[in-house]
Amino acid sequence: MEPTLTEDGLLGNRVRLLQPARGYRVAVDAVLLAAAVDAAPGARILDLGAGVGAVGLCLATRLAGCTVTGVELQEALADLAERNARLNGLGDRMRTLVHDLAQPLPAEIGAFDHVVSNPPHLAAAGADPSPDRSKALATVESSAALGRWLAAAAAAARPDGSLLLIHRSDRLEEIVAHLDRLGWREIAIKRLPPAPRIVLRARRAGSLLRSEAPPLVLHRPDGRYTDAAEAVLRHAAPLAF
Repeated sequence: MEPTLTEDGLLGNRVRLLQPARGYRVAVDAVLLAAAVDAAPGARILDLGAGVGAVGLCLATRLAGCTVTGVELQEALADLAERNARLNGLGDRMRTLVHDLAQPLPAEIGAFDHVVSNPPHLAAAGADPSPDRSKALATVESSAALGRWLAAAAAAARPDGSLLLIHRSDRLEEIVAHLDRLGWREIAIKRLPPAPRIVLRARRAGSLLRSEAPPLVLHRPDGRYTDAAEAVLRHAAPLAF
């Protein structure tokens, strides 16, 4: 093991994950986002902001037969995503492209049944970026702000597909406004108390149809995960809407 990397486990160690020892580290957000995808066998899934591939690895482990294409700005993280795919025996079902979402996605990647994203959660204005450049790029919007991320996701999805993202709950109305303008108006929201997070699923619709699914309570008062959260995070249960 290189001294700059650690090897960690997700989904009760079903997934092995190489990631930088310092800087941005994978959190439960990746597992929760992957759990929200309800995909048929053979589905094509796009992961925008793939990092070291955690979301894609969880998806490919949970959903037999699906393929995952990741898009990542940082070449070093994209290289780790490729290594992680091979480490987990998923090299034939996962690939990661280095690309800046400020630019249109390459046309040759095609259209996807589901597009997922865990974008940077902090707007550039007013943010206090980490001195670690890699962590700052992962957590604070840079060349592509939130609206651009959502536009890229919408452009890559099939007309009958779905968009799923995990984000800060205090940016929910901003997200809904962007999706409304893009025509993705069937919006289901799942809150994750006590974390200030939401998982959101959107589909194309002619008028705004907004619903709230029962929340997933992540923590007990003593800080331990609830049984429902453990089922998703450790035992690969779906995050139902």
